[in-house]
Amino acid sequence: MVDGVARVVLSVDDAEALRPGEVLVTPVTDVAWTPLFPRAAAVVTDIGAPLSHAAIVARELGIPAVVGCGDATSRLRTGDLVRVDGEQGTVEVLEQGSAPGPPGQSS
Repeated sequence: MVDGVARVVLSVDDAEALRPGEVLVTPVTDVAWTPLFPRAAAVVTDIGAPLSHAAIVARELGIPAVVGCGDATSRLRTGDLVRVDGEQGTVEVLEQGSAPGPPGQSS
Protein backbone atom coordinates (compact mmCIF):
# COMPACT_ATOMS: atom_id res chain seq x y z
CA MET A 1 0.00 0.00 0.00
CA VAL A 2 1.19 3.49 -0.78
CA ASP A 3 -0.11 7.07 -0.56
CA GLY A 4 0.99 9.42 -3.31
CA VAL A 5 0.06 12.17 -5.69
CA ALA A 6 -1.64 10.97 -8.87
CA ARG A 7 -0.28 11.78 -12.31
CA VAL A 8 -2.74 11.00 -15.12
CA VAL A 9 -0.75 10.16 -18.26
CA LEU A 10 -2.86 9.26 -21.28
CA SER A 11 0.01 8.47 -23.67
CA VAL A 12 3.57 7.23 -23.33
CA ASP A 13 4.51 10.31 -25.39
CA ASP A 14 3.51 12.45 -22.37
CA ALA A 15 5.15 10.20 -19.80
CA GLU A 16 8.06 12.57 -19.12
CA ALA A 17 5.62 14.50 -16.90
CA LEU A 18 5.71 11.67 -14.31
CA ARG A 19 7.80 12.78 -11.33
CA PRO A 20 9.57 10.37 -8.97
CA GLY A 21 7.21 9.09 -6.28
CA GLU A 22 3.98 9.91 -8.10
CA VAL A 23 1.22 7.38 -8.77
CA LEU A 24 1.06 6.63 -12.49
CA VAL A 25 -2.56 6.58 -13.68
CA THR A 26 -2.95 5.51 -17.31
CA PRO A 27 -5.33 3.69 -19.64
CA VAL A 28 -2.99 0.73 -20.26
CA THR A 29 0.74 -0.03 -20.42
CA ASP A 30 3.00 -2.02 -22.69
CA VAL A 31 6.75 -2.54 -22.95
CA ALA A 32 7.35 1.13 -23.88
CA TRP A 33 6.14 2.16 -20.40
CA THR A 34 8.61 -0.07 -18.53
CA PRO A 35 11.29 2.62 -17.94
CA LEU A 36 8.70 4.70 -16.05
CA PHE A 37 7.85 2.08 -13.46
CA PRO A 38 10.91 2.61 -11.20
CA ARG A 39 9.94 6.30 -11.02
CA ALA A 40 6.35 5.54 -9.92
CA ALA A 41 5.22 4.94 -6.33
CA ALA A 42 2.31 2.87 -7.71
CA VAL A 43 0.52 2.10 -10.98
CA VAL A 44 -3.21 2.32 -11.69
CA THR A 45 -4.67 1.38 -15.09
CA ASP A 46 -8.08 1.38 -16.74
CA ILE A 47 -7.37 -1.87 -18.60
CA GLY A 48 -5.55 -4.91 -17.28
CA ALA A 49 -5.63 -8.21 -15.47
CA PRO A 50 -3.31 -10.14 -13.12
CA LEU A 51 -1.11 -11.18 -16.05
CA SER A 52 -1.12 -7.82 -17.86
CA HIS A 53 2.08 -5.87 -18.45
CA ALA A 54 1.44 -3.35 -15.67
CA ALA A 55 0.68 -6.03 -13.09
CA ILE A 56 3.72 -8.15 -13.90
CA VAL A 57 6.28 -5.32 -14.05
CA ALA A 58 4.91 -3.67 -10.90
CA ARG A 59 5.03 -7.00 -9.06
CA GLU A 60 8.65 -7.57 -10.15
CA LEU A 61 9.62 -4.11 -8.88
CA GLY A 62 7.59 -4.32 -5.66
CA ILE A 63 5.34 -1.42 -6.67
CA PRO A 64 1.65 -1.52 -5.69
CA ALA A 65 -0.60 -1.81 -8.74
CA VAL A 66 -4.34 -1.84 -9.32
CA VAL A 67 -5.17 -2.75 -12.92
CA GLY A 68 -8.44 -3.06 -14.79
CA CYS A 69 -10.18 -0.21 -12.96
CA GLY A 70 -12.19 0.68 -16.05
CA ASP A 71 -12.37 4.43 -15.42
CA ALA A 72 -9.38 5.50 -13.33
CA THR A 73 -8.19 8.04 -15.91
CA SER A 74 -11.57 9.77 -15.88
CA ARG A 75 -12.19 9.59 -12.12
CA LEU A 76 -8.72 10.54 -10.87
CA ARG A 77 -7.03 13.84 -11.60
CA THR A 78 -3.41 14.84 -11.63
CA GLY A 79 -2.67 16.23 -8.17
CA ASP A 80 -5.13 14.05 -6.25
CA LEU A 81 -3.64 12.44 -3.15
CA VAL A 82 -4.53 8.76 -3.46
CA ARG A 83 -4.00 5.54 -1.53
CA VAL A 84 -3.24 2.51 -3.72
CA ASP A 85 -3.64 -0.87 -2.05
CA GLY A 86 -2.33 -3.50 -4.45
CA GLU A 87 -3.23 -6.36 -2.14
CA GLN A 88 -6.89 -5.34 -1.81
CA GLY A 89 -7.12 -3.92 -5.35
CA THR A 90 -8.40 -0.54 -4.20
CA VAL A 91 -7.67 3.08 -5.03
CA GLU A 92 -8.97 5.73 -2.64
CA VAL A 93 -8.89 9.50 -3.12
CA LEU A 94 -7.65 10.96 0.17
CA GLU A 95 -7.65 14.56 -1.00
CA GLN A 96 -8.60 16.13 -4.30
CA GLY A 97 -5.79 18.04 -5.94
CA SER A 98 -5.94 21.41 -7.60
CA ALA A 99 -3.64 20.69 -10.53
CA PRO A 100 -5.29 20.66 -13.96
CA GLY A 101 -5.63 17.27 -15.61
CA PRO A 102 -4.26 16.34 -19.00
CA PRO A 103 -5.80 17.90 -22.13
CA GLY A 104 -9.27 16.53 -22.72
CA GLN A 105 -9.79 15.46 -19.09
CA SER A 106 -12.94 16.97 -17.58
CA SER A 107 -12.89 18.93 -14.33
